[in-house]
Amino acid sequence: MARTFIKNLNEISMKDFGAVGGKNSSLGEMMSNLTELGINVPGGFAITSSAFDEFLSSSKIDKVISKELANLNVENLNDLRRTGKKLRGLILKTPLPQNLILEIEQAWLGVSKSGKSFAVRSSATAEDLPDASFAGQQETFLNIDGFDNLIDAVRKVYASLFTDRAISYRRLRNFKGSLSISVGVQEMVRSDMGSSGVAFTLDTESGYKGSIFITSSYGLGEGIVQGTVNPDEFYVFKTALEKDDFPIIKKIWVKRQRK
Repeated sequence: MARTFIKNLNEISMKDFGAVGGKNSSLGEMMSNLTELGINVPGGFAITSSAFDEFLSSSKIDKVISKELANLNVENLNDLRRTGKKLRGLILKTPLPQNLILEIEQAWLGVSKSGKSFAVRSSATAEDLPDASFAGQQETFLNIDGFDNLIDAVRKVYASLFTDRAISYRRLRNFKGSLSISVGVQEMVRSDMGSSGVAFTLDTESGYKGSIFITSSYGLGEGIVQGTVNPDEFYVFKTALEKDDFPIIKKIWVKRQRK
C-alpha cells in the first residue's frame, strides 16, 4: 500500500519541516546523526500535515473553521471561549477519512508489535516569527495503547490547534501563514527505570557554547517541560568530554521530599 500521509521517523530530516513540523523533523535528524554514535532515539512515525489538510477538506469543516475565525473578536473572552469550544468539538466528533485511517493502521501495526506504550505528539508546521514562538502550544498525549486510542489521540492533537490560547496567540501575533499540524507517534521509554530530562547544547543563561546544560528528574519528561517538577541541573564542559576528563563543572541537586 502506497503511503501518502505517513513517514517513518528514521526517514525524516529538516528538509521535511513543512510536511512533518519542527518536532518530527528534529527527531528524524537525531535518529540519522546520533544512532551511529550509540545514542538510541525511540522510533515511530509521523502523520504529515497533508493528512490534517485532507481531514479538514474532505469533511468540509475547513469552511466552518474559516468562517468562525473570520467573525471572531479575540478580545471578547466569551466569544473566544464559544468559538474555541465549537471548533474543538467539531474536530473531535468528525471521523478521519477512511484512507487516512488505513494508512495510520498500517504504520501502527508496524511499530506496536513491541508491546510498548506510545506518545502521540503535536508537531507544529508554523515557523516561528521574530516576536512569536508556536512551540508548546499544542497537546501531547502519553501512554497510548491500542489503535482506537491512537485515533482518538490524533483527533485530540488536531483539536488542540484551536484552544482558546492558541487561537488568541495567532491572532494577536498577526499570524498569516497556513494553519496546519503534523502528529508524531513515538515509542515511550521506561522512565521509571532511570530518569528523563532536557539537554541544551549551550548555557541558556549566558549563551556560552562551551557547555551543555542538562535538567533531569525521575519520571516522565513532560513534568520538566510543563514546569510541574523542579529538576536537578548539570553543567557539562564540552572540552573535558572530548578529552575524556571529568566534565561536570556544576550541579544543583533539588531536595526531594519523601511521602
